[in-house]
Amino acid sequence: MTVTKDAAAPARTARQDTGPPDPEQGWRVSSPLMLTLLLLVVLTLQGPVRQALSAPVMQSWMTVFVAVVVQALPFLVLGVLLSAVLAVCVPPSFFARALPRRPAVAVPVAGVAGAVLPGCECASVPVAGAMVRRGVAPAAALTFLLSAPAINPVVLTATAVAFPDEPRMVVARFAAGLLVACAMGWLWQRLGRPDLLRPKAHPSAEGQGRGAAFWGSVRHDVMHAGGFLVVGAMAAATLKSFVPEDVLRLASGNPVVSVLALAVLAVVLSICSEADAFVAASLSQFSLTARLVFLVVGPMIDLKLFALQAGAFGRAFAVRFAPATFAVAVVLGSVTGAVLL
Repeated sequence: MTVTKDAAAPARTARQDTGPPDPEQGWRVSSPLMLTLLLLVVLTLQGPVRQALSAPVMQSWMTVFVAVVVQALPFLVLGVLLSAVLAVCVPPSFFARALPRRPAVAVPVAGVAGAVLPGCECASVPVAGAMVRRGVAPAAALTFLLSAPAINPVVLTATAVAFPDEPRMVVARFAAGLLVACAMGWLWQRLGRPDLLRPKAHPSAEGQGRGAAFWGSVRHDVMHAGGFLVVGAMAAATLKSFVPEDVLRLASGNPVVSVLALAVLAVVLSICSEADAFVAASLSQFSLTARLVFLVVGPMIDLKLFALQAGAFGRAFAVRFAPATFAVAVVLGSVTGAVLL
């Protein structure tokens, strides 16, 4: 009897597990469901929406928004494609072989390598993590992490297009970005604690073909960078159309306030570095130095980068490295702007 009872227990358990679903689980929200609900809301409110969009202020908002997105999109796509090519064709072990062994010398070499190899913020963090795991000096890896998205060829070309009448902005962005990246590398070499830097395992595409890995990288970067571009364009259009001119004039009239305001804005907006120059160019109320700080801070530390750095190297590292990067970027960006602009 005991054996029969124990043998029947799994059968009863299986029957219980395959019973009807719990009604308390409710519906699961999915992307198609959200899109359907959004379309229904738009169709229901199409009259008020059409009336609101016809207002002059909304026409101005749409003009600025579309202009920023259309100008930035080609450079965003180019940067995503080149980043995907690098992710597929250039192994992280390449940097371990190419960089000098001495950290003090490897830091500027890594900074220049970041200026040569295009890649967005989302790509530079896992590459830097892989460099550390493969024996590259952490100071050099962190320098590459900061310089690659800030001063690569795509970013500098986009800056030249966004500021056609200010070629000095390209030179200033390159100089300030390289200075900040190298300063943070040397600062880590001097004061960094090895126990804080804990690079975590990162899933690789070794089991995939090059085509699958390439398009996987493209899809990932387009979804992330494209979304932040839209948010940045919306913020720029809102500042231009809705914020009173007196408020912008007051903020931009004080050099210290204008620099800090755009530095914080860069952190909050989290725009991809291939597109941020067009947002900065639209903020014409602010000085060139304040806009330069916006362009220096954004690619090095923003909300999404803080999350990526915490995930790649640990939270203890991110909560120390991010504020230090912000402070160094604001100071050196301001100094560079005062000298070159």
